[in-house]
Amino acid sequence: MTAISPYISEFLRERLPHQQGASTNTCDSYSYAFQLLFQFMADRFNLQPSELSLEQIEAPMVMDFLQHLEAERKNSPRTRNARLVAIKSFMKFIQYREPKLLEQTQRVLSIPAKKTNTPLVSYLTINEMQSILNTPDLCNRLGIRDRAMLHLCFSAGLRVSELVNLTCDSIDLQNSPNVHIKGKGRIERVLPLWKDTVSDLRG
Repeated sequence: MTAISPYISEFLRERLPHQQGASTNTCDSYSYAFQLLFQFMADRFNLQPSELSLEQIEAPMVMDFLQHLEAERKNSPRTRNARLVAIKSFMKFIQYREPKLLEQTQRVLSIPAKKTNTPLVSYLTINEMQSILNTPDLCNRLGIRDRAMLHLCFSAGLRVSELVNLTCDSIDLQNSPNVHIKGKGRIERVLPLWKDTVSDLRG
């Protein structure tokens, strides 16, 4: 039997953050997925997580785990699929380190994601958005800051994580005002800023 512990440690500490450049959020999400999986397996086999082996991560076991997430933990299909992605990524990693488990890893990799419904994305009208922009009190520093943040998010279509990771160097307010964003998946983009947004940012 092949112990899981050295492989999962290498996967989470080296493979994801250093070799694949995964974000901290992705690493945390994957780590939590394996925390849940190993707890499920430990209960199933009456073992400590440190005693589990790679040979025990078989397709039927993974399917039972995914069913457990939905039935017992009340996870959505989207969350279930996210946990499956983490497991598949680990099994792809294992393929190159334990060739004797190729058939087993292929069976796990063949588990399909569950179809999910894509909800209709609602949106705010210009008047509704303007009402939100007018909410901060511009008579104090915090209100000025909040309006600038809201206006920047609105004009550039920023995620909250993209906003909080911005630095002063990311914003150019000179001849052609723009913002340089490093987004999800390490995708970078440079977007022009509206005159009203520039005015709020200068404030």
